[in-house]
Amino acid sequence: MISVMTIMRGQNDPLDDFLRRTVGVDGVEKTVYVAGSGPGVVIMPEMPGISPDVVRFARWVRDAGFCVYLPSLFGVDGAYPLAEAGEAVVRRACVSAEFRAFAGGGTSPVAAWLRGLARLAHAECGGPGVGAVGLCFTGNFALTMALEPAVVAPVVNHPSLPLDDPGGLEISDEDAAAVAERVARDGLKVLAYRFEDDRWCTGQRFAAYRALLGEAFDGRVIQAGTASTNPPPFFRDVVGCAHSVVTAHLVDQDGHPTVQARNEIIAFLAERLGTQPE
Repeated sequence: MISVMTIMRGQNDPLDDFLRRTVGVDGVEKTVYVAGSGPGVVIMPEMPGISPDVVRFARWVRDAGFCVYLPSLFGVDGAYPLAEAGEAVVRRACVSAEFRAFAGGGTSPVAAWLRGLARLAHAECGGPGVGAVGLCFTGNFALTMALEPAVVAPVVNHPSLPLDDPGGLEISDEDAAAVAERVARDGLKVLAYRFEDDRWCTGQRFAAYRALLGEAFDGRVIQAGTASTNPPPFFRDVVGCAHSVVTAHLVDQDGHPTVQARNEIIAFLAERLGTQPE
């Protein structure tokens, strides 16, 4: 799987191989970048936005035979993650009415908008359903999106919310019960990844997912020492640990554990959505 575009480290990504659309759900409009053909997969950005590494991952999924929907939720689209600018994005998101960054806040309201995007993707792409891939700040959104019946392949990558509770889940009690019921009823599997020693996504958090979902939760842990030692400044100076398995801390070498994780995610999407990865 080789991307058709190569963006050098430190450069912004123009996203000019994606169709830029304005999508409205329940009266709220957001920019969504769409590319590819096949079953739909919603890929949500990590902090501080749709970075070149996030777009690289989206291209890998697209090139494997899926139609990718990449919504703009925060930050500057395509921007290389710099430390000071990234911190400003995090501060704005933490006080935004769309997100519940801290314990006790329940489910982030933006999850309802994302479920609407999943319905749209399914209507446009057909097939048995759509995939939902969350990353970091949006990691748990892939799980709460499973309240939408169209979502049949949720992937939870290094979920960081709530920021102030390492063993907490960014979801209301009511939604948690509904998700657990839907997972059990429909036989869903939830694939998840984190680095060991990740202070933003801890073993306690994965244990909380397992307590909620049981054997349906497939949480996989990668050794921290395998992470890229040359991530963008935001991840080096602000995140400060191995965190972003398939984006900023991925090492693009055949056989590397992070590349294996990427391939496993694509294989999971293919299995659940009824395709064969290219």
